[in-house]
Parts: sequence; C-alpha cells; structure tokens
Amino acid sequence: MQRRFVQVDVFGTGQLSGNPLAVVIQAQGLPDATLKAFANWTNLSETTFLLPPTDPAADYRVRILTASTEYPFAGHPTLGSAHAWLEAGGIPKTPGVVIQECGAGLVPVRLAEDGTLAFAAPPRTRKGEVDPETRRQAAITLGIPESEWVACAWGVNGPPWLLVQVADAATVRGITPNLIDGYDHVGVVGFEPEGSPITYEVRGFAGGFEDPVTGSLNAALAQWLRERGAVPADYAAAQGSQLGRAGRITIHDDGTDIWMGGAVRTVIAGTADLA
Repeated sequence: MQRRFVQVDVFGTGQLSGNPLAVVIQAQGLPDATLKAFANWTNLSETTFLLPPTDPAADYRVRILTASTEYPFAGHPTLGSAHAWLEAGGIPKTPGVVIQECGAGLVPVRLAEDGTLAFAAPPRTRKGEVDPETRRQAAITLGIPESEWVACAWGVNGPPWLLVQVADAATVRGITPNLIDGYDHVGVVGFEPEGSPITYEVRGFAGGFEDPVTGSLNAALAQWLRERGAVPADYAAAQGSQLGRAGRITIHDDGTDIWMGGAVRTVIAGTADLA
C-alpha cells in the first residue's frame, strides 16, 4: 500500500545542513514489523510514523523508531514530524500550537511567524550525578579524562544521554570519539568565547555514530545549564560542524518552559510502498 512519505532537514541553516528525518504520513494500520523494517531500511538516525491521536488534547500521535529501537521522545523527530503534519494539511486545534502525542506524553510545538518551529523541552526522567563506572566509559568515548571535565550529569528525556561539559568549544570540535568501547549516548558541550553569536558547540555520540543535530540532547543540555546559571534565557547553540553540517538550535526560556527551536525544510516528497 502506498503511504505519503517525506524526508525533511531539521535544524539546518541552509540547504542540506541539518539532520535528516524520514516521516511516513497516515501510518495507521501498518504492523510493528513493517515499521521496524522500514526504519531500519531508511538507514537514518530516526524515522517517524504519524497516527491519529488517542488523547483528545493531541493533534496527532507519533512513533519514533531508530534502526534498532523505539524512543518515547526525540527532538529533531518532533520538529520534523510537526512540519510534515502541517505541510500535509493538518490544522492544529489551537492556532499556532501543535500538540504532539508520543511515548513521553504530550509535547507542544510552536509555529513562529518566520516558519520555524520550537518544542517545549520535556522533563528529564533521570538527572543528577553519574556513577563512576559510567563516567569512566564516557571518558573512553570522548578521549578526554575526567580530570579535564568541567561537569557531568544524566540528562535522560527519551534517549539515555550522559551530559559532559568540557573546557571550551574548541575542545569539543577536537574530539576524536571512540564509538566502540565507551558509553553510548554521550553528549558533550563547550562554550565559545564571550561575545560570539553562538553560545556553545555540541556533539552527540549514540548508536555507534555521531548525530548531526540532536534535539533531545540539546533540550537536556539547556535545562542542565540553565539550572546551573551557566546560560541566559535566550541564546543559540551549534552542532554538526565536524560532519560538514551547520545545525543551529535556538533556546528560549519563558519562565515556565524551555523552547528548542529551529528551521525545518522538506527535501523529498512522494510515497512509500509499505504493503
């Protein structure tokens, strides 16, 4: 059966500069085996499947699959899915705000006048201190000893992110990761010099590869850094430079929620044969 399909670029600053996402629109009726097989076949970090909501407050429901697992929440799939739903003719129940239903609950997504989207960072299900063995494994992943870290913490909001702050953005860019022997799902952040238009550089290592631009990681980092008074209420972060990308994430703390924003652009549109 033919299903509407799009592939979008999320958090980009130009053509093909963000993180790609595959979206199957109107995925109802597809068995789990088909969803898993297609997510594996796309060979992207995530593939999403849009479904009718089960919560009356939601506009749509999404399932977020990687090649090997399913996430209750992920950031760039949230923005990409909302963009695909709107572009397919979806009309939010509340003008200007799309309510996404996912495994983590309801996630609001705002539509700005310039066409960018922003999601409210969901609560972390695990935060705080990291055990010594996991820190040791993360040091292997990054190739940076713990003695040179500024801080670390759990930042789980779907994917099991371990957050590490290092000396500066140049240190982040200089990392040569070990993606085999260390802890999977390490996010690392380092600040740019004062006065830079970008506040900090981010890199995320998960699933045996480096992710170009990671919404869930950036959401957890923003919450962690705000709690520590390390960042202002409004700023921008960069990710993807070491992969030839130019991802940009805007962060806005309105006093209640922290909003993670960015551009989304449809690159491929058509149908997928998922009979």
